[in-house]
Amino acid sequence: MVGGAAAAPDAVASEALVALVGPTLKRGTEEVASADALAGKVVAIYFSAHWCPPCRGFTPKLAEAYKKYQKLGKNLEIVFVSSDKDQAAFDEYFGEMPWLAVPYSDRARKDALSKKFKVRGIPSLVVLDEDGSTITTDGRSAVMEDPEGAAFPWRPKPLSELLAGDFVGAGGEAIPASSLASKHIGLYFSAHWCPPCRGFTPKLAAFYKEFTKTRGAELEIVFASSDKDQAAFDEYFGEMPWLALPYADRARKDALSKAFDVSGIPSFIILSPEDAAGNRQVINKSARGAIAADPDGAEFPWHPKPCEELSATVECNGFDVNEKPALVCLLDTTTDDATKAALSEAMRTIGAEAAAAGKAAEDGEPAMIFFTAASGDGPVGQVRRMTGAPDKAGEPALLLLDIPDNGGYYLRGADEGPLDEAAIRAFVAKYQAGTLDRQQLGSN
Repeated sequence: MVGGAAAAPDAVASEALVALVGPTLKRGTEEVASADALAGKVVAIYFSAHWCPPCRGFTPKLAEAYKKYQKLGKNLEIVFVSSDKDQAAFDEYFGEMPWLAVPYSDRARKDALSKKFKVRGIPSLVVLDEDGSTITTDGRSAVMEDPEGAAFPWRPKPLSELLAGDFVGAGGEAIPASSLASKHIGLYFSAHWCPPCRGFTPKLAAFYKEFTKTRGAELEIVFASSDKDQAAFDEYFGEMPWLALPYADRARKDALSKAFDVSGIPSFIILSPEDAAGNRQVINKSARGAIAADPDGAEFPWHPKPCEELSATVECNGFDVNEKPALVCLLDTTTDDATKAALSEAMRTIGAEAAAAGKAAEDGEPAMIFFTAASGDGPVGQVRRMTGAPDKAGEPALLLLDIPDNGGYYLRGADEGPLDEAAIRAFVAKYQAGTLDRQQLGSN
């Protein structure tokens, strides 16, 4: 329901919404039942704090938009989730707000919500549909770009619609998107002003030129530019052997960035060919590492693996260690090949189960990602230094990095017996039950 009538008096919010925000919320100084207050509502979770200057700048704008949406009959409710430092600061700041709030005392819920929606900075506005599913994690931009609520509730356009239209070829010719229906598409978000992009683009170009010599029917790359003007786009695109979104089509580029949660560049995303209905699926939304790991494209289109090698990449199943809890089995000091093989197989097995469970989950994402470290190359040494992981020669070690939880991590003690598949499963179960001893990165 977009705008229109309020919920019927006996309507209640979805169980998913109530489970997220809790059974009761604050409205002013009163407590209200979440099920009643959120019935029939699109809900925006507002992460903010009085001590945060950008928050104090955005809150009045959000309040103005909220009041306007209410007058227009939009079925929006906002729930404030506070990062204030104490109850008094919360009370003062919430007193300026015309919406609801999670009680300040419920710090565990605040932490759980921040972790669930990967909130790394405030203010942040996450918009949820009436059933509790996520519409957008960038509600702040939606409100600022749409103060009248014309596009409310800001549901993203389907991928087929975002990709429809023309691309531009190296010679400036228009290339219909429909002509690429049978090919995988590699969406390349990049910009000339970005040093890592300028470092990665020649590597991607070298891969593309070799790959398309024999397998050109399988892949086309489309550059989505974050350059600052047409001239910068023209100069940078002149170095590229593939297609691009027309620079002037900023709306389509921005919509694609939001659709794939592109928060940094360079970013390289692999999409499947179109199916019979004209739809594409995301195969790998973090395929940049595949270019270095598989320069010949032997494993193209790089379906995510259930367990990756940490010495080669920090990405697994389309996520990296900064986005998901990451279980790491350190094998770099292990000298017995049979032990390495058995533990690597165990990690792949458990990782595959987690990936399958993630596909069936509400958000379609794995709850955890998995890595082995057969060598000390890449980030492995840094991980050991940051965590103080046991490094006794000949023995494997197990740890879990939970960087999204404010830099938390967990170590399996060296005195807990031999490490095997059963021990790995027991460690994961203890983490899920909240019975492991949490440690803090940077405290060593």
